[in-house]
Amino acid sequence: MTSSTQGHVSKEQRGAIMLIGLDRASKRNAFDIHMLDELSLAYGDFERNDQARVAVVFAHGEHFTGGLDLAEAGPSLKDGWTLPPGGYDPWRLGIGPRVSKPVIVAAQGYCLTLGIELMLAADINVCASNARFAHLEVQRGIFAFAGATLRLHQIAGWGNAMRWLLTGDEFDAHEACRMGLVQEVLAPEDLFPAALRLAQHIADRAPLGVLSTLESARQAVLEGEAVAARALPALVRRVLDSEDATEGLQALLDKRPPHFKGC
Repeated sequence: MTSSTQGHVSKEQRGAIMLIGLDRASKRNAFDIHMLDELSLAYGDFERNDQARVAVVFAHGEHFTGGLDLAEAGPSLKDGWTLPPGGYDPWRLGIGPRVSKPVIVAAQGYCLTLGIELMLAADINVCASNARFAHLEVQRGIFAFAGATLRLHQIAGWGNAMRWLLTGDEFDAHEACRMGLVQEVLAPEDLFPAALRLAQHIADRAPLGVLSTLESARQAVLEGEAVAARALPALVRRVLDSEDATEGLQALLDKRPPHFKGC
């Protein structure tokens, strides 16, 4: 187990799981420029870490995030924000490289603006029953600029997305689950353990199979089904020719758990 803290973002590795924590609890984990940079760098560290197969993004304190700290980060963003060297794009806005490995978000308390958009850019989301969500931008003279206008309607449907984006009203964990923003609502005390179990469950699967699944599904979303379909035969061949595919079949025949190596 290894852990470190970069100012407002903590990192801890537990076996094949990388824990990335928003750690500005005194400010409800609201993002200033430093925190934006640190999260981007943490995603980059996760992507480059060959031992880390799944990331769990969580938050220290009672709240996931209060969103963007307009007082501190707002003025800087007027001049534009670019990823720091070595950073990755947590919001999948096309401004830099994206992680290829699974990301799970576990949210509790307030999950506002950038918090929702982090979830929209993740692969699986779980939340506590006390989670409260809102896109407050239209109440602040701006708009949801970190991915919600691109993705929320794809998940929640047009009417649901516009209902919350155009009003800035708050919605609860059960509404988030109904719309598909989160996949499971848990008691607050169960949230983090459940996210860890889910991450470990994925980490125990064949790494190449997991990465190929994500690659194909993401390509279908970003480039269309036809493009993804044309890429499918080469992707299938790559997986079937792997040692893990051989091991998976042999384990099935031997009636034992497989021992995947990621190759």
